[in-house]
Amino acid sequence: MADTSALVLFSGGQDSTVCLAWALARYERIETIGFKYGQRHSVELGQRGIIREKLARLGETAKRLGADTVLDLPALQSISDTALTRETEITFAATGLPTTFVPGRNLLFLTYAAALAYRRGINTLVGGMCETDFSGYPDCRNETIQTLAQAIGLGLASPMSIETPLMFIDKAGTWALAQTLGGDDLVQLIIEDTHTCYVGDRSNRHAWGYGCGICPACELRAKGWTEWQRQTN
Repeated sequence: MADTSALVLFSGGQDSTVCLAWALARYERIETIGFKYGQRHSVELGQRGIIREKLARLGETAKRLGADTVLDLPALQSISDTALTRETEITFAATGLPTTFVPGRNLLFLTYAAALAYRRGINTLVGGMCETDFSGYPDCRNETIQTLAQAIGLGLASPMSIETPLMFIDKAGTWALAQTLGGDDLVQLIIEDTHTCYVGDRSNRHAWGYGCGICPACELRAKGWTEWQRQTN
């Protein structure tokens, strides 16, 4: 393992948890960052500490898991009128994008993360963005992320790479990666403790975890679980 460090964008969801496990297997020092922006599924924030604590017990990762930072970005909610920041129906807008799309969210998250990473002496960000099996958000595309990485590096006069280990795999592949990284223990942690459901439902327990079962995030997670189970059985 190289003498390196990384800052992981960690929401408390399935994808960011897999990315955190991925980073812990590759970097000597890991910090995490999360964002409070008035999200409808703010329950995810409460899961972050639980997940970090349990991940630290898996293998020998505790000594590599460092500080956690949560930034409050209320302005993002005030300028957004989306189903992730308002109690409105999750549907598709005239643009063809789901109403859960929060314009500029990942751009802002990565920029704030880069500012913190710069101060911490970290030159790598890790995020769970994916353009293979997702809701169609344009700020999840590889071209967007890597172009932003170049702009951030120029703006800081310091190189800043953005690693996206899930970018080109589907949700079944994400489950498979979790199994590879941490075996059954990590898979169970993801099922029991991560939160992805857009409406914040943790009252319904499914084979793949907690959620309403009908929002786009739940549908993607369930579909990936079913496909992964089919591939492994």
